[in-house]
Amino acid sequence: MIVSLLLAALASAAAAAEVAHTVRPTELKAKPFTDAATVESLGEASKVDVLARQASWMQVKTDKKNTGWVKLLSLRFDAINGKPSGVNENLNVVFNLAKTGSGGSTATTGVKGISEEQLKNPQPNPAALAQVNEMTVSPSEMEQFTLRGNLKPQKVAYVVEGGRK
Repeated sequence: MIVSLLLAALASAAAAAEVAHTVRPTELKAKPFTDAATVESLGEASKVDVLARQASWMQVKTDKKNTGWVKLLSLRFDAINGKPSGVNENLNVVFNLAKTGSGGSTATTGVKGISEEQLKNPQPNPAALAQVNEMTVSPSEMEQFTLRGNLKPQKVAYVVEGGRK
């Protein structure tokens, strides 16, 4: 517990001085939201100073002295790029792990319960399809659900092959 608190405190102190670079062209947002106003457009490999983290967003300061938010996955920390070396590199990886929950250079997506062979050679599963079909509801059940939840209908433009309908 004490070690965790110490690491967290060290990571917070290190965050103010942490340097990162963008891995792709990225928009610097005024707030940590995708639809927030854009403060500045950052090119690939733009240097930023990391100030704080909020969920999957990192608050940064640019070379132009603008402060804003970028997505965590848009950044690569210098320790991962290999710029610091020796003990400093190892410390930066630990600090990165404490700040972001990831120590590393790889982002992956997994599929639980499916083997590599099953992904390469998919087979239909009629029993699973029957199970899913049993979960459908009738139009009257759906209407009752929407009334109980006080839901209001909305028109949605459907996407069709080749463009919008």
